[in-house]
Amino acid sequence: MHQDGSGLRPGDEVDTADGFAAFVRKLLRESDPAVPPAPGWVHCTYWWVVEDDEVLGAIALRHELNDFLLEAGGHIGYGVRPAARRRGLASWALAGVLPYAKSLGLDRVLLTCNVANEGSRRTIERNGGVLEDIRDTEIGRVRRYWIAVAGE
Repeated sequence: MHQDGSGLRPGDEVDTADGFAAFVRKLLRESDPAVPPAPGWVHCTYWWVVEDDEVLGAIALRHELNDFLLEAGGHIGYGVRPAARRRGLASWALAGVLPYAKSLGLDRVLLTCNVANEGSRRTIERNGGVLEDIRDTEIGRVRRYWIAVAGE
Protein backbone atom coordinates (compact mmCIF):
# COMPACT_ATOMS: atom_id res chain seq x y z
CA MET A 1 0.00 0.00 0.00
CA HIS A 2 1.36 3.42 -0.92
CA GLN A 3 0.46 6.53 1.04
CA ASP A 4 1.99 9.86 -0.01
CA GLY A 5 4.00 11.35 2.83
CA SER A 6 4.32 8.10 4.77
CA GLY A 7 7.85 7.11 3.80
CA LEU A 8 6.59 3.67 2.77
CA ARG A 9 8.55 2.43 -0.23
CA PRO A 10 8.68 -0.79 -2.24
CA GLY A 11 10.48 -3.41 -0.20
CA ASP A 12 9.33 -2.07 3.18
CA GLU A 13 7.67 -4.88 5.09
CA VAL A 14 5.08 -3.55 7.54
CA ASP A 15 2.70 -6.50 7.97
CA THR A 16 4.56 -8.02 10.93
CA ALA A 17 5.57 -6.46 14.24
CA ASP A 18 9.27 -6.87 13.43
CA GLY A 19 8.86 -5.49 9.91
CA PHE A 20 6.88 -2.51 11.14
CA ALA A 21 9.45 -1.82 13.87
CA ALA A 22 12.22 -1.87 11.26
CA PHE A 23 10.20 0.53 9.09
CA VAL A 24 9.77 2.97 11.99
CA ARG A 25 13.51 2.76 12.79
CA LYS A 26 14.24 3.59 9.13
CA LEU A 27 12.00 6.67 9.31
CA LEU A 28 13.68 7.84 12.50
CA ARG A 29 17.13 7.43 10.90
CA GLU A 30 15.99 9.46 7.89
CA SER A 31 15.07 12.36 10.17
CA ASP A 32 18.30 12.24 12.21
CA PRO A 33 20.84 14.83 10.98
CA ALA A 34 23.61 12.78 12.62
CA VAL A 35 22.92 9.90 10.20
CA PRO A 36 23.99 10.61 6.61
CA PRO A 37 21.09 10.20 4.18
CA ALA A 38 21.16 7.51 1.51
CA PRO A 39 22.68 8.65 -1.80
CA GLY A 40 20.19 10.81 -3.69
CA TRP A 41 18.01 11.35 -0.61
CA VAL A 42 17.77 14.16 1.97
CA HIS A 43 16.87 14.13 5.66
CA CYS A 44 13.11 13.89 6.12
CA THR A 45 10.76 13.88 9.12
CA TYR A 46 7.45 12.00 8.94
CA TRP A 47 4.17 12.29 10.82
CA TRP A 48 1.04 10.16 10.59
CA VAL A 49 -2.50 11.47 10.93
CA VAL A 50 -4.24 9.00 13.24
CA GLU A 51 -7.77 8.82 14.60
CA ASP A 52 -8.96 6.01 16.90
CA ASP A 53 -5.89 3.88 16.08
CA GLU A 54 -6.51 4.22 12.33
CA VAL A 55 -3.97 5.92 10.07
CA LEU A 56 -5.86 8.41 7.93
CA GLY A 57 -2.91 10.06 6.26
CA ALA A 58 0.70 11.14 6.49
CA ILE A 59 2.89 14.17 5.91
CA ALA A 60 6.63 14.43 5.36
CA LEU A 61 8.99 17.38 5.62
CA ARG A 62 12.22 17.14 3.66
CA HIS A 63 14.86 19.20 5.43
CA GLU A 64 16.42 20.49 2.21
CA LEU A 65 15.96 20.29 -1.54
CA ASN A 66 18.04 18.29 -3.99
CA ASP A 67 17.65 18.85 -7.75
CA PHE A 68 14.66 16.51 -8.07
CA LEU A 69 12.85 18.02 -5.08
CA LEU A 70 13.47 21.57 -6.32
CA GLU A 71 12.08 20.68 -9.73
CA ALA A 72 9.18 18.42 -8.84
CA GLY A 73 8.84 17.09 -5.30
CA GLY A 74 9.17 20.01 -2.89
CA HIS A 75 9.91 20.14 0.82
CA ILE A 76 6.56 18.73 1.93
CA GLY A 77 4.55 15.79 0.68
CA TYR A 78 1.31 14.53 2.14
CA GLY A 79 -1.61 12.26 1.50
CA VAL A 80 -4.98 11.44 3.05
CA ARG A 81 -6.84 8.18 2.52
CA PRO A 82 -9.80 8.65 0.14
CA ALA A 83 -12.33 7.75 2.85
CA ALA A 84 -10.94 10.50 5.12
CA ARG A 85 -10.72 13.30 2.58
CA ARG A 86 -12.74 16.54 2.60
CA ARG A 87 -12.43 16.86 6.38
CA GLY A 88 -9.59 19.41 6.42
CA LEU A 89 -7.00 16.87 7.60
CA ALA A 90 -4.39 17.81 4.98
CA SER A 91 -4.75 21.53 5.78
CA TRP A 92 -4.51 20.78 9.50
CA ALA A 93 -1.40 18.62 9.03
CA LEU A 94 0.29 21.14 6.76
CA ALA A 95 -0.37 23.99 9.20
CA GLY A 96 1.12 21.86 11.97
CA VAL A 97 4.31 21.10 10.03
CA LEU A 98 5.14 24.69 9.06
CA PRO A 99 6.43 25.68 12.54
CA TYR A 100 8.70 22.61 12.49
CA ALA A 101 10.08 23.77 9.12
CA LYS A 102 10.85 27.11 10.72
CA SER A 103 12.62 25.35 13.60
CA LEU A 104 14.90 23.71 11.02
CA GLY A 105 15.89 27.19 9.79
CA LEU A 106 13.81 27.17 6.63
CA ASP A 107 12.43 30.60 5.64
CA ARG A 108 10.10 29.13 3.03
CA VAL A 109 9.07 25.71 1.81
CA LEU A 110 8.23 24.40 -1.63
CA LEU A 111 5.12 22.29 -2.21
CA THR A 112 3.99 20.79 -5.47
CA CYS A 113 0.83 19.11 -6.65
CA ASN A 114 -0.43 17.58 -9.85
CA VAL A 115 -2.24 20.23 -11.88
CA ALA A 116 -5.44 18.15 -11.75
CA ASN A 117 -5.40 17.79 -7.94
CA GLU A 118 -7.83 20.52 -6.90
CA GLY A 119 -7.97 19.37 -3.28
CA SER A 120 -4.22 19.69 -2.86
CA ARG A 121 -4.21 23.04 -4.65
CA ARG A 122 -6.79 24.37 -2.20
CA THR A 123 -4.90 22.92 0.78
CA ILE A 124 -1.66 24.60 -0.25
CA GLU A 125 -3.31 27.94 -1.04
CA ARG A 126 -5.26 27.85 2.26
CA ASN A 127 -1.91 27.62 4.04
CA GLY A 128 -0.41 30.63 2.27
CA GLY A 129 1.01 28.95 -0.83
CA VAL A 130 1.99 31.36 -3.59
CA LEU A 131 2.10 29.84 -7.07
CA GLU A 132 5.52 30.18 -8.68
CA ASP A 133 4.81 28.25 -11.86
CA ILE A 134 3.34 25.22 -13.56
CA ARG A 135 5.82 22.91 -15.25
CA ASP A 136 6.27 19.51 -16.79
CA THR A 137 8.45 17.28 -14.60
CA GLU A 138 9.45 13.65 -14.42
CA ILE A 139 6.41 13.04 -12.18
CA GLY A 140 4.03 14.88 -14.50
CA ARG A 141 2.69 18.41 -14.84
CA VAL A 142 2.84 20.11 -11.44
CA ARG A 143 1.92 23.38 -9.80
CA ARG A 144 4.83 24.68 -7.68
CA TYR A 145 4.04 26.79 -4.61
CA TRP A 146 6.17 28.49 -1.97
CA ILE A 147 4.95 29.08 1.58
CA ALA A 148 6.83 31.60 3.74
CA VAL A 149 7.44 30.22 7.23
CA ALA A 150 9.74 32.91 8.62
CA GLY A 151 6.82 34.90 10.00
CA GLU A 152 5.03 31.93 11.52
